[in-house]
Amino acid sequence: MIREVEYRALPGVPMLLALMILTGFLGYGLVVSIADEAVPAIIGCSLGLIIVFVLWTGLFPVSPNEARVVQLFGRYKGTVRQPGLWWANPFTSRTKVSTRVRNFETDKLKVNDKDSNPIEIGAVVVWRVVDTAEALFEVDNYAEYVEVQSEAALRALATQYPYDAHDEKRLSLAANAAEISEQLKTAVQERLNKAGVEVMEARISHLAYAPEIASAMLQRQQANAIIAARQMIVEGAVGMVEMALDSLKERHIIELDDERKAQMVSNLLVVLCADRNPQPVVNTGSLY
Repeated sequence: MIREVEYRALPGVPMLLALMILTGFLGYGLVVSIADEAVPAIIGCSLGLIIVFVLWTGLFPVSPNEARVVQLFGRYKGTVRQPGLWWANPFTSRTKVSTRVRNFETDKLKVNDKDSNPIEIGAVVVWRVVDTAEALFEVDNYAEYVEVQSEAALRALATQYPYDAHDEKRLSLAANAAEISEQLKTAVQERLNKAGVEVMEARISHLAYAPEIASAMLQRQQANAIIAARQMIVEGAVGMVEMALDSLKERHIIELDDERKAQMVSNLLVVLCADRNPQPVVNTGSLY
């Protein structure tokens, strides 16, 4: 693999001044030679101006958060990262590569989660180039490579987890956004290492059931929520009944036999667990 190395370019400002002086000197000499009709001097000044014009093409600027990859006849010579004006061999090519932070948002992908439910999912990936040589020479188009590999990593991750888990110990796409985003970042980074790209952040930006099952899954979620709420109500009611019986026994308010306890437990559970206000019944006789 080709790794990035530093290219030692010459400072551009001194070269700029030198080239300006040479251009002015040779231009003046050419004018004088033409006036004197000195053919050798005309030829010499003309050749000198051609060489100076070629040397002018060696000047190039480097902006902040930008790099220039230098190649000479197809061979990689190095990378210039320091901002400023520089001069290099005029016969080299100097390809501009941005090292600024970029972000890419995937399309809304339709995949099946771990429970085989069709879902729509999208993600935002924040990245930047850290190795310009790998970015240019190891992949054909590093920006397109980032997009394709990010979507592939997102698809693979979405199939490993359910949309929503009913067990708190089980990771899900909807309930564990931080953990899923961290795993997505790791998965994308593994795919982009060979492209000289660093993934700074990856997070899910869109998550929903596919339209054809959205209504059915909503009903399922509502049913699961009702069941979970009922379980909590029953557990709380049993605790309250137990506390009431213990309090009656400790304070010696009334002694209840098993049948009366059963009747009291039944009445308390009806009052505490009912989803609407219970209707009182007046008992004019005895329990027996």
